Amino acid sequence: MTKTFIAARLTGTAIATSFAIAAPLAAQTQGEPGLDGAAIDNEAIEEEGVPGDPFADSVFAGDFLTIGAGAAFGPSYSGSDDYVVFPLPLVQGSYKGVDFNPRPGGLAFDFMPDFENGPNISLGVAGRINGDRANNIEDPVVEALGELDTAIEVGPTAGIGFSGVLNPFDSMTFTVDALFDVAGAHNGARISPSLTYFTPLSRGIATSLSLSTSYVSDDFADYYYTVTPRQTLLPEVGLPAYQADGGFNSAGVNALVVFDLGGDLTDGGLSIATIAGYSRLLGDAKRTPLTSIRGSADQFLLGAGLGYTF
Repeated sequence: MTKTFIAARLTGTAIATSFAIAAPLAAQTQGEPGLDGAAIDNEAIEEEGVPGDPFADSVFAGDFLTIGAGAAFGPSYSGSDDYVVFPLPLVQGSYKGVDFNPRPGGLAFDFMPDFENGPNISLGVAGRINGDRANNIEDPVVEALGELDTAIEVGPTAGIGFSGVLNPFDSMTFTVDALFDVAGAHNGARISPSLTYFTPLSRGIATSLSLSTSYVSDDFADYYYTVTPRQTLLPEVGLPAYQADGGFNSAGVNALVVFDLGGDLTDGGLSIATIAGYSRLLGDAKRTPLTSIRGSADQFLLGAGLGYTF
């Protein structure tokens, strides 16, 4: 079991605990303190099972499952300046070579076999439930436009990850999801690339940072950001008409810190994660009256979750 693969599993579990990621750490060099505070010979770690190898008996070396739940405080819809509390369910794991990792409102399945050496390659399918403006609309003007249908978005996902970027136990992962609505809501598509840096701070604490953006189709933008001439005639609305087109619609950063309650990230058990995120709406997602007049292009997120890995 290579460090690349284990680091990828640790990264996925950290993200799974609250659907996100956190801040980088200064590089460690050979002979400096490792996960347990003791000096580690990096060349010896390359040999599986050597004494002191923190990955040799990891719970992530075989089949595993992480389940949990949390709560987040974020915008009531994309572009809103009204904030609500919403639940964050959690499931992540691996079974017989198939990895499943969380997405906001969904899951991604990785069917790519894991290799003993080289980068960690992922390839599979992702899906999510998009309930934007389907409920929890706090703004009375936006609510008067009517609730939207819930979209079911499904499509391919691919990624590549590298370990040992700045220290022996960190990883850098690039992932792209291309999701298409199959439920007849917006009938459009969203492409979401992300770059994640993960590193442990100690044997029981891990942190990571995720940068992401999204590109949406015309159908997607029209469904969520257009204000039709007919809607402007509603007495409760009073917004100008606006025709939204596709393009880059957001960019953001999420920071995550995970605390293993047993003091060892590699042996499973209970863990707590805290997350803070910021995103900026772009293009027509920013210019629509739903955002520019009734909401804000600046979107913030705070959350915490409790997970159990076995």
